[in-house]
Amino acid sequence: MRKADVYFRDMKAGQLTEDENGYLFCYDAAFLTSESAEPISLTLPLTHLPYRSTAMFPFFDGLIPEGWLLDIATKNWKLNPNDRMGLLMTCCKDCIGAIGLIGLEEEMPHE
Repeated sequence: MRKADVYFRDMKAGQLTEDENGYLFCYDAAFLTSESAEPISLTLPLTHLPYRSTAMFPFFDGLIPEGWLLDIATKNWKLNPNDRMGLLMTCCKDCIGAIGLIGLEEEMPHE
């Protein structure tokens, strides 16, 4: 199972999880109650209920580089172009726009 925190305008908006059944996205409870809460995508309206999908959510899949940039990413980081979660966690830490993803295994321990 792989997980990544999803940030929207530098605020943790939720968490994306990949497991043997597919993908799960849940908005963070603190994000939902904040005054600045807004959906990260029109296809993922604000809700306390989790979103589930057997394939990568189109919104997140659209963040992954394409074409020559995808070729560079897969060659440099030795990634499988079909590993959508791996590509998101590697290439989408600081996307153009308001979204960023940080894989949980990449978090630094607090001292």
